[in-house]
Amino acid sequence: MREARRVTLRVAIVFLLAFVSFNQLFADDDTILYETFEESFSGRWIVSEKEDYKGEWKHEKSKGHDDYGLLVSEPAKKYAIVKELDEPVSLKDGIVLQFETRLQNGLECGGAYLKYLRPQDAGWVPKGFDSESPYSIMFGPDKCGTTNKVHFILKHKNPKSGEYVEHHLKFPPSVPHDKLTHVYTAILKSDNELQILVDGEEKKKANFLTSDDFEPPNPNY
Repeated sequence: MREARRVTLRVAIVFLLAFVSFNQLFADDDTILYETFEESFSGRWIVSEKEDYKGEWKHEKSKGHDDYGLLVSEPAKKYAIVKELDEPVSLKDGIVLQFETRLQNGLECGGAYLKYLRPQDAGWVPKGFDSESPYSIMFGPDKCGTTNKVHFILKHKNPKSGEYVEHHLKFPPSVPHDKLTHVYTAILKSDNELQILVDGEEKKKANFLTSDDFEPPNPNY
């Protein structure tokens, strides 16, 4: 089995509550996207102009740090920003998605998702991103009320019906409860295995084909 490639296609960062984010997507020898946000995102990333996403992104230093990052500026706002690559990237050989975020004011009710978007319909533009924009993977911390999890969803096309189905990870790991920086990693392998890591430590291992790990399981056609 070949080592999982750390690649991405289109990435949409979706934030539902104000906090600082320093985002990275890593690769081994196939570097598709590596983003530190040390430089301004203007002209390189595209902010959604949809009505739901009224939050204003900032390129600033976070509290107590010298590094610049992508920050959200107001509480109780939704934020979305998109990076589009020139060519699509297949998931069949495996993929690693990784990003780093610091909830400098803590997290009471909100989420931070990375969405790996699949090719969109003709005429779609990144500034038109919204919750209905088709995606392949949704991954990141989510905490509100009784919900406390590192969310993972794979949206897969059933080759028989032609319909896209959301496959939700069962019993995902919980979100760290502090205000420190944390790194979230999802490793998808070509043998249908998934690993979720927080700060480099494995928190969950699952198989896409089993009902013990996914609801519904992803059939191996």
